[in-house]
Amino acid sequence: MESESNRNLESTVKRVCHEQLVPKANTSKKMSALANSPNRLEVPPEIKKHCGDKQVEITTERIKIAKSVKEKQNNDVEKVAIKRKAEGDEKPAAKKAAKIIELDNQLITMPLPHIPLKSIVDVEMKLVYIDEEDVSFEFTESFMSTGIRATCQTAEILDPWSVPNFSSLPQIDKWLQVALKDASSCYRQKKYAVAAGQFRTALEICSKGAALGKPFEATAEDIASVASFIETKLVTCYLRMRKPDIALNHAHRSIILNPTYFRNHLRQATVFRCLERYSEAARSAMIADYIFWLSGEREQCVSKLIKLYWQAMIEEAITRAEPFSVMYTPCVAKIRADKAEKVKEVFTKYHPAYVEYIYTDLQGYHVLPQTANWSSFPPQQYLLTLGFKNKEDGKFLEKLASRKLPTLTEHKTPFGLMTREDNVRHMETVGKRILPILDFIRGTQLKGSFCVCSGVMERLQYASLLSRLQRVKEEAQVINQAMAELATIPYLQDISQQEAELLQSLMADAMDTLEGRNSNQERVWNTIQKVGRIENFLYQLEDSFLKTKKLRSARRQKTKMKKLQTQQQS
Repeated sequence: MESESNRNLESTVKRVCHEQLVPKANTSKKMSALANSPNRLEVPPEIKKHCGDKQVEITTERIKIAKSVKEKQNNDVEKVAIKRKAEGDEKPAAKKAAKIIELDNQLITMPLPHIPLKSIVDVEMKLVYIDEEDVSFEFTESFMSTGIRATCQTAEILDPWSVPNFSSLPQIDKWLQVALKDASSCYRQKKYAVAAGQFRTALEICSKGAALGKPFEATAEDIASVASFIETKLVTCYLRMRKPDIALNHAHRSIILNPTYFRNHLRQATVFRCLERYSEAARSAMIADYIFWLSGEREQCVSKLIKLYWQAMIEEAITRAEPFSVMYTPCVAKIRADKAEKVKEVFTKYHPAYVEYIYTDLQGYHVLPQTANWSSFPPQQYLLTLGFKNKEDGKFLEKLASRKLPTLTEHKTPFGLMTREDNVRHMETVGKRILPILDFIRGTQLKGSFCVCSGVMERLQYASLLSRLQRVKEEAQVINQAMAELATIPYLQDISQQEAELLQSLMADAMDTLEGRNSNQERVWNTIQKVGRIENFLYQLEDSFLKTKKLRSARRQKTKMKKLQTQQQS
């Protein structure tokens, strides 16, 4: 009975929540993978034309915009927090202490709920596949109350959730508008293949500069907005055609071109769900919900639908995770070492099959959709504990937590060239052991716990391994995903000047890689990996020296004891 009970509890999540969102069930089967391409990576012309030479400038501008927007949102949140604090000061201190004790004592593990597939499909129908008859395009100055022009706001068909006034906004090119109307008409008639072809034609028109009615006055961001709209419509077409593998790159590109429109992220989440990549789908849904709040939207019904989707993806990711199990512990302050040990003891009790290696993420806190409220200060936070059946599966997390430039794969000769067998082995390690765990950790963590580019750097290094093995299409897909994440990071967290420069360098090198430019130059992520290998090599030398020193001391002590015994006997 005990073993059966343990098995039932191994797929549970620790949480504090009395109001649960309704959960999820079975999902679609995995679609076929992309075929390899013998030539260089594909770069969509609209990205090459309008973002290639200006990507660093665009990234810099987006970082400034994101900082301004978040400052305004934080000011609003601080006002609410001050008001709550003033109200709380009037209450007895004993009540506050009791509340903290109550949180400390909430260590009851609750079983995962099950969100029906119908609920997930309903969310997708309402928020992902929406397409209205009136084709009006958003060239908005989002966050207008801040007086800041959010140049990244997408072009999008109006829907019942949002109906602003666009009478004074720029008009798109008439030929492009005709192509888009025809494509939308075919989409509504369920002629998805024809619609996709017409959207591709519209993308070609856009790539030639015919995006707005006054092309010479159009900015790169305005053109990117139109291109993003077309890319996201291609996503819905290919999803309708049950081709999520083709839709994936279009989803990434729509975010690269415009990271501030929540539907782009939600459509990316839907593509990941169809590909059974649930951890990545969870992160995309979480970002969609945060961006929805950050953009000033306040429709609670939309936010609840996004959170429902996010919760379903987390649940599915936990259920399907075979190498590890997970536990979330509510926390209100930084966890002390003794409290962390207590959390591990609780984990061991409820997850006895996953105790070969236990990792508690003390670097950053996590947010769950059941209690996520971005306007609170701060939202309810959780401590994540992961337990592994195999110690080697989670051992790399030690490096992430303790080293500035960790190398996640072993390389005994840091200054030597890697053989093809080394590349294959490392690709398997990163692709099947490291990235899935990092993706799961990031599915409930808005800000990077290890560094600002945590998860992205490893993905780009994985792309380099794919390049060495001439898996070109897979490499392009991975780089597009990394670029989408890089474009979004400035809106998710505050970054320093040094981190901003790193983001710009990574984005520029990723674009060069996609376009096949400067192929003889070493990429930033490969340089960082080399430095990490040297650091790892120095750590190994230090460990070896300390072990040797310890053995020598033991031998000397042993020899000394033998001499004393000999003298005493004589």
